[in-house]
Amino acid sequence: MSMVSLQTETNRSMQAESASPTRDPLAGRTLLEPAEGSADQKAIRITEHALKRIRTAMAKEGVSPDQGGLRLGVLGGGCSGLSYSIRFDSKPRERDRVYLFGAGVPTVGDVTEASAVRIFVDPKSFLYLHGMVLDFEETLMRQGFNFINPNSTKSCGCGSSFTA
Repeated sequence: MSMVSLQTETNRSMQAESASPTRDPLAGRTLLEPAEGSADQKAIRITEHALKRIRTAMAKEGVSPDQGGLRLGVLGGGCSGLSYSIRFDSKPRERDRVYLFGAGVPTVGDVTEASAVRIFVDPKSFLYLHGMVLDFEETLMRQGFNFINPNSTKSCGCGSSFTA
């Protein structure tokens, strides 16, 4: 899968205090809330860019939107102590929180007929991911998912690990 990077609330507030102009990673992005019936309505949000990329990747990997989904998690390790995990799973586990996003929301170039995507989060990872936004960035320099996580207090230089 693509590169994972991180933008923390702490980093953004420090940048705002500096004299140079800052760039809000969510400026101009449309945030999607989980559908009713999802676990914890405001716990995790995604952008339309992330929705489009998840749909495309699920179709490419042959993951059924009716049963499978994208698993977000946190693992011990990395430069700063914790690392993000992102992968596809065929079904949720018993204690997972399941979030539905984007049912009926078309995205440009979408081949999935605006089907909902499901995101699975295990209880341990939820402690670190509550309140985060999953975005997808595609520029000339890099491409990948961004975890914009208010629970992160510090991240490493490469952006793939964090401290909570």
